[in-house]
Amino acid sequence: MVCRIWHGYTAFGNADAYEKLLKEEIFVHIRNRQIKGFKGIQLLKRPRKLLVRFDKRSSHYEVLTHDM
Repeated sequence: MVCRIWHGYTAFGNADAYEKLLKEEIFVHIRNRQIKGFKGIQLLKRPRKLLVRFDKRSSHYEVLTHDM
């Protein structure tokens, strides 16, 4: 399994709105694309300022362990 990580950053005051956008629009669009091999999306949040910059490219990692 391969895990793709994309980082997004916003101003702290925009964190809730950015999370809402991801959950209600961006993730829905990705799920609806029916991408072969797609297993799901996880949203991770750090207690810090968000989306003042973002990665121009995603990084891919081989998943060695996956606890369910």
